[in-house]
Amino acid sequence: MISRGRAVILACFAGLGLMMLYFVFYANSFQPELQQIKINLVSVKLLDVDKIDKRAHLQVDYQLINPTSVTTTISTINYDLYTNGKKIGEGHYSVEDIPMAGRPALFPGSNVTVSDKFELVDTGNISDEYAAITAGQPMKFESKGQVTIESAWTMVTNDFDLKLD
Repeated sequence: MISRGRAVILACFAGLGLMMLYFVFYANSFQPELQQIKINLVSVKLLDVDKIDKRAHLQVDYQLINPTSVTTTISTINYDLYTNGKKIGEGHYSVEDIPMAGRPALFPGSNVTVSDKFELVDTGNISDEYAAITAGQPMKFESKGQVTIESAWTMVTNDFDLKLD
């Protein structure tokens, strides 16, 4: 026979375990909604050119659209940037070190634009593309990568392949 004190302790642990399971299931219930958030490549603009070091900086703008009823934020966007089908480098937008309250909020039914400064380096493999971009010629850009979307309870990582003509 189990003593009354032992039964109370076992009941408390069982209740705590059930509560933890509830939180896990509740947090995961938002993942399908977070998968609905869309990302678009809005623009790629030349900021500056360093002719001595053969480097240029581009501003890459992404628009995030939230059609859901959950307020979210973006922590990272990792991407490869292509022009005319040729990879010109990798970029990384990150606000992981900023608390969620300070990140760009993506409210339900709204959109937000985030910008990343992309460093373009003339490596020899992309000399023609580098010359065309720094000369201001019209280019077709493509961005492939992953975006990490977070809510208060959960996070998801979505893949994207975006084109800008």
